[in-house]
Amino acid sequence: MNFDLTDDQRAIRDLCREFARDEVAPQAEHNDATESFPYDLVAKMAELGLMGLPFPEKYGGAGADTVSYALAVMEISRADASTGITLAAHVSLGASPLYLFGTEAQKEQFLVPLAQGKKLWGFGLTEPNAGSDAGGTQTRAELRDGRWVINGTKAFITNSGTDITGGTTITAVTGVDAKGRNEISNFIVPQDTPGFTRSKKYKKMGWKASDTRELSFADAAVPEDHLLGERGKGLKQFLTILDGGRISVAALSVGLAMGAYDEALKYSKERHQFGKPISKFQAIQFKLADMLMEIEHAKLMVLKAAWEKDQGRAYEMTASLAKLYSGEVSRRVVNEAVQVHGGYGFMDEYPVSRMYRDQKINEIGEGTNEVQRLVIARMLGL
Repeated sequence: MNFDLTDDQRAIRDLCREFARDEVAPQAEHNDATESFPYDLVAKMAELGLMGLPFPEKYGGAGADTVSYALAVMEISRADASTGITLAAHVSLGASPLYLFGTEAQKEQFLVPLAQGKKLWGFGLTEPNAGSDAGGTQTRAELRDGRWVINGTKAFITNSGTDITGGTTITAVTGVDAKGRNEISNFIVPQDTPGFTRSKKYKKMGWKASDTRELSFADAAVPEDHLLGERGKGLKQFLTILDGGRISVAALSVGLAMGAYDEALKYSKERHQFGKPISKFQAIQFKLADMLMEIEHAKLMVLKAAWEKDQGRAYEMTASLAKLYSGEVSRRVVNEAVQVHGGYGFMDEYPVSRMYRDQKINEIGEGTNEVQRLVIARMLGL
């Protein structure tokens, strides 16, 4: 059993760590306070090859493995979760469906500019009345005269309304199957499609510098060849995407926890009480030791899931375990980081205040903690 990273994996980790420290972290507080989308950081991530990191070079990607991608998300999120989710959602939710299920023509037209970082892309599964019940999709698509006409609404869609968003891939009901159940299919909907509109950005607790919107479709018509994958297989395809997406969000959670630990450790050495740094007090030392222990455990779970995916093994269970555990670890670690800061942790001038707000969504997105436990129980045959 070898826990060493390869030279390529270390190089990507170190590149992202340096970029996060020098470019992402200095902007994080301003972007959060002003809710400014980090266009310049996205452009720089594109220059570094991060926006298409796990995709083959023939499609404009860097050809890296999933472990490298998970390490990249960790390091970016260590500095700012908003930038981390922009990268993670773009790769795992925006571009991956096109790579996994698209035709060669679709990949050439839509995937290549995404892998090159020239465009962003959304992933439209969630609806106002279909969250954890993803199969409860109400958006519908009807084939008329060689075009799919779409009507419905999607909610909480990341990267869906920026100036560089190219479009969104969505699920829609296209009929009923032999058992009378909704037949769900996937569709590629370019941003300039008539009848496709985006709301204003949500006012959010956290991830304030990321782009999240509600999408509406009113007789939005796309060509018949914009069906992604096989008709009626949309839900199965998107659930496959969510398995990989859980590795991304788990990596984000670990990165956020790492960042909070960094801040707590630094502050504990700077803050003096009773004539010495608070890091000299056992109460603080034990907090920091426990934080590091949980981070390392969660990190190993994430990297194991990523490795299993790279090996072509079944990784769904490990990904769910990693997503669930790392989300809860991020909550505990960030909470303790605020506690180490005391009253100053409650002030927005300290990064742990932003991190405290950012972490909560890690227990909701990509399947809530409750859904993760259901998924794990089902895989156990319960």
